[in-house]
Amino acid sequence: MTQAQSRPPGGPGPGRSRMGPTRISTLVVAALAAAAAAWLLISGLYYSGLPRLPWLPVVTLAGLAVLEAYAAINTRGRIERRPGRDPVNPLMVARFVVLAKASSLAGAIFAGGYAGLTGWLFVETTRAAGEDRPAAGAGLLASLALVAAALWLERSCRVPEQQDDEDREPGDRDTRPGPR
Repeated sequence: MTQAQSRPPGGPGPGRSRMGPTRISTLVVAALAAAAAAWLLISGLYYSGLPRLPWLPVVTLAGLAVLEAYAAINTRGRIERRPGRDPVNPLMVARFVVLAKASSLAGAIFAGGYAGLTGWLFVETTRAAGEDRPAAGAGLLASLALVAAALWLERSCRVPEQQDDEDREPGDRDTRPGPR
């Protein structure tokens, strides 16, 4: 009899977990599913009996987009070691990547939900639907801004590629250990 060989955790192979860049296709599928769900849910309701669409989620999504855009600018400058910037904390960058991945997916779901709702509100002719169109449209824009800011933050957290020896300035040093 032969014993099955198990691979060590984290080793090469199909069972290895690896986090890669966010796929746009994943975000599109999530947004389309949320749009369909929102359209189906809202079309089955008597819309005039619902309360007005709140503005607080719109403000929250827009605020998150602004904060993540600022974090993207700041982090990229720190990773590139621009003058006047503190060195980057690698753990903070890892946390920003996780935040960016989660925010891009959440933003895509919210964008899909707001897109389905906005589309339905423009088809509906009631006064209540007309009053909620600005909040729904703003929610869609804020959600898309959050997705864009999150993808920008994720891209800003990437380590820059190594320069060739002839492209380096004379004072630059390689901080990575050489091959052994």
